[in-house]
Amino acid sequence: MTDLDLVVRARHAVTQGLDAVSVGVAGGRIVAVEPFESGLHGRRIVELGDDVVLLPGLVDTHVHVNEPGRTEWEGFASATRAAAAGGVTTIVDMPLNSLPPTVDVPALEVKRKVAEGQVVVDVGFWGGAVPGNAGALRELHDAGVFGVKCFLLDSGVPEFPPLGPAELEEHLAALRSFGGLLLVHAEDGTAVEAASGQAYRGFLASRPREAEDRAIATVIAAARRTGGRAHIVHLSSADAVPLIRDAQRDGVRITAETCPHYLVLTAEEVPDGATQYKCCPPIREAGNRELLWEALIEGVIGCVASDHSPCTPELKQLDSGDFGLAWGGIAGLQVGLSAVWTEARRRGCTLADVARWMAEGPARLAGLRRKGRIAVGHDADLCAFAPDDAYVVDPARLHHKNPITPYAGRPLTGVVRTTWLRGSEVRDGDAPRGRLLRRGEA
Repeated sequence: MTDLDLVVRARHAVTQGLDAVSVGVAGGRIVAVEPFESGLHGRRIVELGDDVVLLPGLVDTHVHVNEPGRTEWEGFASATRAAAAGGVTTIVDMPLNSLPPTVDVPALEVKRKVAEGQVVVDVGFWGGAVPGNAGALRELHDAGVFGVKCFLLDSGVPEFPPLGPAELEEHLAALRSFGGLLLVHAEDGTAVEAASGQAYRGFLASRPREAEDRAIATVIAAARRTGGRAHIVHLSSADAVPLIRDAQRDGVRITAETCPHYLVLTAEEVPDGATQYKCCPPIREAGNRELLWEALIEGVIGCVASDHSPCTPELKQLDSGDFGLAWGGIAGLQVGLSAVWTEARRRGCTLADVARWMAEGPARLAGLRRKGRIAVGHDADLCAFAPDDAYVVDPARLHHKNPITPYAGRPLTGVVRTTWLRGSEVRDGDAPRGRLLRRGEA
């Protein structure tokens, strides 16, 4: 092949077979994956050092961009730059906490119009499932959302109310009729109590594992009855893993994800008043974390997504340290790969495992057929990752709009050297080249 735009030569790569490869790119797609010595030629040749591993660009299917309406929390420009810096080449944006929330096609078009021309990585969109909009789900599906997301308890914003048990079944049945996907924030509000004060122990007790376990049992029962496809987002309770495993073995269409903060951080290390650690469901104990790792390695949990949900310093109540008043959400989009890798390697996992959890698995969940793998026919979304490089997280150097993260000061291993989107290197200061993706076209 002599008309290639780019050839990336890597002595270490995560592919479906070869370790040392030459990857040929033309027209933004991977057109060749050959042995390192194959002699592919292109207009540009990049040869990576021996200390670098070539990964597929990551796919993060759980990002709250919040624009329009709450752009001071995060926006498309800042979120996608953070993604690219962290090796993420595709994000799928959640239907909240933007205003309007993406619960119908007009709101989706508002969001697309705002995002156009701002994004430096590719961006898809989830729709929202709220009381009364079951009839709008097909229109959202046809307009290109990758699925819809619901809450089973108060979402924290009044414009995105939760589904009750009957509404959950109604929405699952509607989605089943045209092959749609329902993402579920699964906590049972009857098992959740109000929290207040600076003690993390009190906040953790207010949202026990039982709240997740009950809600997940409800989702499984509804999916079993309707035949609908459901996905549990941000699983933090390891006690729910046997429920999910058994349902999967029974053929129930249920999948689950967890997040870097549940795999890396522990309740025991959260200082009182450190509201940058607050998220819902909460970061749990070290023993629970180890069981989540076991479920991820086993495959019961199919993918890892950031649940990047930032806000302003004022909403985090950093001055008061009150967990009851603080906004619940972790800012971690840019550091997810290195955070997960730091813990994965301690458990004997490989970068191939990490790529499966953070690239291939999320792409499969959303139906992104050309994302998540280094393979012929896929988009040339690539990440050069130095797995042995170490650094300490400095919030001031993150691209997130607000420099608040529980990873501040944390030593991590693994540095993203270069990110390519469809064969073009993503550099600070370059004009945005990301695309807005639609279901069925990506």
